[in-house]
Formats: sequence, C-alpha cells, structure tokens
Amino acid sequence: MGAVAAELHRLGHRPSFFYLQHAMGLAPSIALGIALTQPERRVVVLDGDGSLLMNLGGLTTLAHQAPGNLTHIVFDNASFVSIGGHPTPTSHGVDLAAAARAAGINQVQTATALEGFTTAARDAIASDQLTCLVAKVAADVVATFAMDLHPVENRFEFARHLRPH
Repeated sequence: MGAVAAELHRLGHRPSFFYLQHAMGLAPSIALGIALTQPERRVVVLDGDGSLLMNLGGLTTLAHQAPGNLTHIVFDNASFVSIGGHPTPTSHGVDLAAAARAAGINQVQTATALEGFTTAARDAIASDQLTCLVAKVAADVVATFAMDLHPVENRFEFARHLRPH
C-alpha cells in the first residue's frame, strides 16, 4: 500500500494514522481487529485495488463479522502503482464492489466522481453498518513513497493512540 500510504502522509500525518507500507492485502484485517476490540471507535481503512486483490478472502471475514463501526474505502485505479503501474485485473473488468457484495457485505457503493465519493464516504463513516466504498480513480504515478516517519515510530505512535485514555 505504498502509494495510498504516501499520499495520505503527504496530506498531513496524525497519530491515528497507521501506514501499512509493506503488507499488501492486510489493511482490512488489521482494521477489523481494531473495530472489533474498540467498538466505540470509528475505523476507516484506506485500501488500494491491488492490495485488496492480494487478499480477497478478507472481504468474507469482514462480512462475517460485520462491525458497524468499520468503513472500508478502496481506491481502484486499475493499476499496481507501487510496483511500476502494471494493470490490475480491475483494468480488465473485475468489479470489486460486486466482489464485496458476493462476499456478503450489504452496504457497498461505487463512486466515480469526487462529489459522489465525498457524500458516500461521509455517509459510510456516519453509518452504523459495515460499508465498502469503491472509488474509481485515475492512476497517478507517485514520484516517491518516502516519508519522514519511520515505520517503527509509526507503529508505536499508533499503538499509543489506540490505548484507552
């Protein structure tokens, strides 16, 4: 998830952000664990199409557990940007929203424009149901995935953030 992590970091880091730079396919599973153990917390996981395709089985686990405090947002740019821009199967018609529905997730939406995405994301985060939002976006070449935050520092900072106050 290098591209998604780098983009989020560039928008402004917060202690509540955990960047999974080297664990493609595992972001929804980690978010699920947080959502189940901290039901009072709203959990939003940002995923990429390439990353989700690495672990489609994770959708069935999300659907089975269905925590109402979890929103799964998938940015589908039809490209493995993190490894040079090779096309993902979504560039050939694989529909991740349909896969989420088939896995058993009841609240699934696809957004193709910024206005629709903004409304859908706000509604999903405010909802009390597990929601998967697939945002169709343009593939953008990322010049660098470098961050001024070391992964170990991010891990400890995020863990401190998750502790009850």
